[in-house]
Amino acid sequence: MTAPERGTPRSRTVTRRGLRQRVVGAITISALLAACGATGSAASTSSSTANSTATSSAASGSTAGTTGTATTATAGALFDSSVVHTISVSYDEAAYQTMIDTFVATGEKDWIAATVTIDGTEFTNVGIKLKGNSTLKGLSTAGNQGANGGGPGGDVSADDPAGLPWRIQLDKYADGQNYQGETDLVIRGGNTETSLNEAVALELIGAAGLATQQATSIRFSVNGSDQTLRLMIENPGDSWDAENFATDGILYKAEASGDYSYRGDDPTAYADAFDIDASSNGEDDYTPLIGFLDWLNSADDATFAAELSQHLDVAAFAKYLAMQELVANFDDIDGPGNNSYLRYDTSTGIFTVVSWDQNLSFGSMGGQMGGGMGGTGGQPGGGMNGGMRGGGNPAAPNAAGPNAAVPNAVAPNGAGGGPSRGNILSERFMANTDFAAQYTAALAELRAELYTSGAAQQILDSWTAVLTSQAGDLVSADTVASEAASIASYFTKT
Repeated sequence: MTAPERGTPRSRTVTRRGLRQRVVGAITISALLAACGATGSAASTSSSTANSTATSSAASGSTAGTTGTATTATAGALFDSSVVHTISVSYDEAAYQTMIDTFVATGEKDWIAATVTIDGTEFTNVGIKLKGNSTLKGLSTAGNQGANGGGPGGDVSADDPAGLPWRIQLDKYADGQNYQGETDLVIRGGNTETSLNEAVALELIGAAGLATQQATSIRFSVNGSDQTLRLMIENPGDSWDAENFATDGILYKAEASGDYSYRGDDPTAYADAFDIDASSNGEDDYTPLIGFLDWLNSADDATFAAELSQHLDVAAFAKYLAMQELVANFDDIDGPGNNSYLRYDTSTGIFTVVSWDQNLSFGSMGGQMGGGMGGTGGQPGGGMNGGMRGGGNPAAPNAAGPNAAVPNAVAPNGAGGGPSRGNILSERFMANTDFAAQYTAALAELRAELYTSGAAQQILDSWTAVLTSQAGDLVSADTVASEAASIASYFTKT
């Protein structure tokens, strides 16, 4: 296999689409739903043995148990998204309460031990902890109603742990414990009933040739609770990095509390700004990151224009910005959550920006789809960024818009749109005429390849069919159709 240039991500699009075994073609959503109703099942998938090197029982060809009007589906690969998988978690209630109390008091997300069952295979001594930032701003407890009555990721309650965002690490306390090679999973926070917006956005990013996270819908329960529909994705780490990039490197995750500022040569000064989530040599080396941030913040405009390609995969960054615009995600690299990864290629010295956290894609905000900046129909095409990434002077959102839900958010600026707090990399990139032209070209190319071609609609239709046929007891067909229609409206607007 030829190694992609400059840390270009390996493509897993074929694999993911193969697992999905698409049956949609040019079929419309309504026709597809009718077909699903007639057959009572989604496209069939081959069952496979659940390989797990765990100290627990193994299940071969496990069945995802369902109830109500849902169709029983045979579980195969964990991220086979043509199946609604089943995951249950159990833990000691006292340990959970201590974890919640610690988070409320300090913001720290402590690990606790749990038993996790994935499609019938049980794993003991698993590590779990809260995951997320903006979603958890709305966390309510018995004595705390959450920030501003809810975070931008929606309202969550400690009294409903099945609705919380979680990180599940199978090998946290048991070395080598895994499920089909997967060890690190994230149960995503969401503010829609289906999470279709994030699922579709993640798959579109992969279809664009960019590194993304695999996703699948799951039935999720905690300590014997009722099942709830959730989206589960990969958590980027060492194995994810090796699967997505052909060269050795370091994966830096930008933290919500940080930024892209230069803080001097002391690595400890960057601890609250970037985590190292993967490193090919196993070392937490901040040196490449510090050097890049120093150059980024000190180079004059002429030097920035002439030397950026020596530090950053420029074409990939233009495509990244274009994709965030297409999926209308305001909470990206220059959004309030500072959501991004910087992946450093140790062989070339080049950084690549990797997307993270798409649960506010397609105008999703405060539990509604397509509402945009407080309007009733959203802003298809530009979404929360409103097509403003290259400049402009947008009007500030009204009181009902996202700024009302995001603590300390600033009004939109010309470099990023949405309730952006700004990012020096994206701002300088878009302020340069030549780089901005690359972004504009990437936007037009990806719109044609993904939206005009009908590819995005096919992706949406396949996710919609799975939920309608296999999760009807968890979410109504009307809700699925409504949220799908809101997403689809973005595909036809320019």
